Amino acid sequence: MTLRLLVVEDDREIRSMMQSTLAVEGFEVQTAVSLSEARALLAHRAPDVVVLDLGLPDGDGLELVQQIRKQHSLPILIVSARHQEAQKIRLLDAGADDYLTKPFAVGELLARIRVALRHRGTALEAAITTHDLEDLHIDLSSRRVLSQGEVLHLTPTEFKLLARLVRSADRVVTHRQLLTDVWGPEYTEHTHYLRLYMGQLRAKIERDPAEPRHLLTETGVGYRLAGH
Repeated sequence: MTLRLLVVEDDREIRSMMQSTLAVEGFEVQTAVSLSEARALLAHRAPDVVVLDLGLPDGDGLELVQQIRKQHSLPILIVSARHQEAQKIRLLDAGADDYLTKPFAVGELLARIRVALRHRGTALEAAITTHDLEDLHIDLSSRRVLSQGEVLHLTPTEFKLLARLVRSADRVVTHRQLLTDVWGPEYTEHTHYLRLYMGQLRAKIERDPAEPRHLLTETGVGYRLAGH
């Protein structure tokens, strides 16, 4: 199951860092730079987790915490440069689950997200981000893929598809799940996308794309990345 996460952050570098890191961990990440944009996204489709900055261009994040709590029980994690104790207490009393002071380590953010989800009955293990088998080495965190010692240059979509298979290494991922996680829920019938990009990946990764050893087809079901 892919969890949806909304990052509300107006600092471009921090927002980009969180988006790329959380995506590697297996989240479907949406971002907003203001309260108004966050409200629009929440009204359209509620996420599973919200990571919220406080100092936004059109208001204070406290307003959004209060609004979310009137409608949803989803976890809310605050990330802010403000470190006053009274501020933290006010946010937690308003319904926030946790409060991280900037700068923070991404590993700590991920751990706190897992704790907040666990408190709501969703056990979330740390994502698999590396894969090594024979001549193939994949490191999702650094976005490096090597085959036979050579660095492969993947398109963004090829990388997303490979990353999704890495997170379920040695387990079958259905056509529908791959299309949903890589392209979006509106693409579940577009199986030709999957065939096209899987063919491109095999051409880059496999010694013999016609007889793949890494990217395996489970006929009529989906695909599987060979495990150890």
